[in-house]
Amino acid sequence: MQESGATYSILLVDDEEIFRKRLALAFSRRGYIVHEAGDFEEAVKVLDEWSPEMALIDLRMPGRTGLELVAEAKRLRPAIKIVVLTGYGSIATASQAIKLGALYYLPKPADVDEILAAFAKSSELAIMIDQDELSPPSLARVEWEHIQRVLADCDGNISETARRLNIHRRSLQRKLFKYAPPEKPHS
Repeated sequence: MQESGATYSILLVDDEEIFRKRLALAFSRRGYIVHEAGDFEEAVKVLDEWSPEMALIDLRMPGRTGLELVAEAKRLRPAIKIVVLTGYGSIATASQAIKLGALYYLPKPADVDEILAAFAKSSELAIMIDQDELSPPSLARVEWEHIQRVLADCDGNISETARRLNIHRRSLQRKLFKYAPPEKPHS
């Protein structure tokens, strides 16, 4: 998200470290300054030290909730644009987040394109987001990300991941040893 040399920053708040790191890498590859936090307290420290324009907040975290963080983030940084993630599809909780000041909510897992599209619902952010960033990922990329999510859900257990994906363990290992495909299909 760069326009006329400007760089924008985003705060990613999620207690699932693998998911958060994957998103952080994807955002930084697109030119964002990325700040990460695993819980409410870490996020508040980032908000105190930096002024990110955007925040992606997981609603369900250990300790203080994402709802509490949405309210605190808006108190500390009234101009911040917030999108919330919910892994449990709770419409009531997500709508409460909207009432507290979030722009939008997305079900987990969400990829960078979905997140950017949610931020683009804000008129001023829509101007900042390059429409090329919203093009769909390649099929190979979608497959690789799905495998990574299932692997994370299985705490890195290859055999259990293969069983859940209904593929042979060796086939899964071959797929995992390949590098991640590019985020965008080649034109």
